[in-house]
Amino acid sequence: MQTYNLAVYTFGQFLAPYESQKIRGFRNAEPHAMAAIEQSEGFISRSGYDGEPGPACWGTQVFPKYWVDNGDGWAPSTLSLWRDIGSIMAATYRGFHGAAYRKGRNWLTLSKEWPGYVLWWVPEKHIPDWTEAVERHELLGDSGPSPDAFTFRQPFLPDGTKTKVDMDVMKQIASRNEMTGARSQ
Repeated sequence: MQTYNLAVYTFGQFLAPYESQKIRGFRNAEPHAMAAIEQSEGFISRSGYDGEPGPACWGTQVFPKYWVDNGDGWAPSTLSLWRDIGSIMAATYRGFHGAAYRKGRNWLTLSKEWPGYVLWWVPEKHIPDWTEAVERHELLGDSGPSPDAFTFRQPFLPDGTKTKVDMDVMKQIASRNEMTGARSQ
């Protein structure tokens, strides 16, 4: 029987260049938020970035068509693999990452023109690269949720069946994360 992992790509657009004073809060929170994510239940792995310390980069990093270079050639984006939807939701919205996420409007452009993230299922041994992630992100932006590119609000199972997130399970995972230290660094 084929098993699957959940691929997750996030994309944002900074309000100012990364090194600016306006983005300082993001720069300060980012290492702790990523550490909390990596310690979260259900987390499998994530791509790093070319030329930076940390995990290996999964291919050449590219950005979606929605990206507008604000002068520094960079945009906040992540690519990771998870065991299930409840785990990524718990890690995203709760604990240290959740607190940083709620401050996002201080650092990021909020847009209805493009999605902030996309989810899709991949065979267990498959590692998606940045190009695949951007293609899925643009598919979601162009066509809306489908089994090939979806969101927490309209998730799908690996077989393409629509489903709903079990919020009780997500809350249980978040509680376990907090007990094991994924809450903060």
